[in-house]
Amino acid sequence: MQKQVIEYGGEPVGIVVPDEDRLKFIAVKFHVIDLDEHRFTSADEVRLAIRDLVRARNTSAVAHA
Repeated sequence: MQKQVIEYGGEPVGIVVPDEDRLKFIAVKFHVIDLDEHRFTSADEVRLAIRDLVRARNTSAVAHA
């Protein structure tokens, strides 16, 4: 497997690179930095984690408004 660009909302937010038997996420956008260097089993798992992170932040921001 090679490195792969990960997009969220049509915008590149990071890449995944092979790391032993998993994929390591390298964040290139600040809003996904909490996932930087986390390891995942697939690119789809990374996308789901990004979606969950963004939703949690949006929910938290609305709750504190």
